[in-house]
Amino acid sequence: MNQSEKIYVAGHRGMVGSAIIRELRKQGYQNIVFRSSQELDLSQQTKVEQFFKEERPASVVLAAAKVGGILANSEQPTEFLYQNLMIASNVIHAAATAGVEKLLFLGSSCIYPKFAAQPLQEESLLTGALEPTNEAYAIAKIAGLKLTEYYNRQHGKKFISAMPSNLYGPEDNYHPDHSHVIPGLIRRFHEAKINNAPVVKVWGTGTPLREFLYVDDLAEACVFLLGSYQGAQFLNVGSGQEVTIQNLAQLIAKTVGFSGSVQFDASKPDGTPRKVMDSSKIQQLGWKSKTSLDEGLKKAYESFLQKSKVS
Repeated sequence: MNQSEKIYVAGHRGMVGSAIIRELRKQGYQNIVFRSSQELDLSQQTKVEQFFKEERPASVVLAAAKVGGILANSEQPTEFLYQNLMIASNVIHAAATAGVEKLLFLGSSCIYPKFAAQPLQEESLLTGALEPTNEAYAIAKIAGLKLTEYYNRQHGKKFISAMPSNLYGPEDNYHPDHSHVIPGLIRRFHEAKINNAPVVKVWGTGTPLREFLYVDDLAEACVFLLGSYQGAQFLNVGSGQEVTIQNLAQLIAKTVGFSGSVQFDASKPDGTPRKVMDSSKIQQLGWKSKTSLDEGLKKAYESFLQKSKVS
C-alpha cells in the first residue's frame, strides 16, 4: 500500500479497530479515516453509501461489529444477527460500488462447526452445525466473509477476509456480564483482590481448550495482509498457543495478584470443547504472532488498570 493513500477503519473505537490504527500509524500511514457509531450508523444503508461517495477511501478495514460473550449472545441473538448482517452487507457493498481498491473483512473463529476437526482449517467452513451459544453472530460473520469472497471471485475485487482466534488486549470490553473470557476474568479477579474475596467462581468445568491472540499481533497481521494478499480464500489468524480455561484462570489470577481459590461451576455452559486454529496459510505468507500469553496478559492487565475506574 502507498502510505499516503486514504484508509477507512470501521470500528476504530473497538479493541481491534484501535489496534489497527496504532499499527498503521506505527508503519507510517497517516491518512486514516474513521467515524464513531454516533457519526455514522453502519446499519443504515443510505448513510453508509453517502459516506463512501464523499470520502472515497482507497482501502477499508471492516472491524466494526456488535460483539459479546456467551451470555450476551444467548440473550440477544436477534440483535447479533441483524446488526452484524447489516454492517457487513452495507460496508462491503458500498465499498465495491465506490471503487475501493482493497477491503479486509474481519470475522471470528466461531464461524467453524462446533465439532470440526482440530486444529480448525479454512476448508472446514460450513461442514457442520455451529455452536448454539453464538450461532447468530457466527451466521452474520459467515455471510460477511462469503460476500467478500464473491466480490473477489465474481467481480475481481481485491476484497479479502481474515478469521482471528479469540482476542484480548488494550481497549477490551470489561463489562461484568457482556465481556469475553479474558477481560471478564481480569475484572473479576481484580475486584476479588481489592475486596479480599476468598473465592472466585468461573463458569463451566474449566476443561475446554482455547487459543488466544494478543490484539496488536492481529493488527500487524491485518496490515501485512492488506499489503501482500489478494486471494478470495479467507485466512485464519491465530497464535497457536492453546490453554485450558482452568489454566487460563489460574494464570490470570497470578497476573492480577489474587491469592484466593478458584472454583468452577459445572452447571454453567462450557461452549465449544476445543477451539484452536490452523494458521499455516498466513504463516507461509510470512506472518507469525509474537506475543506470548504470559506477556499479553500482563499488558492487558496494565491496560485495564489504566482505563478502569476500579482502583
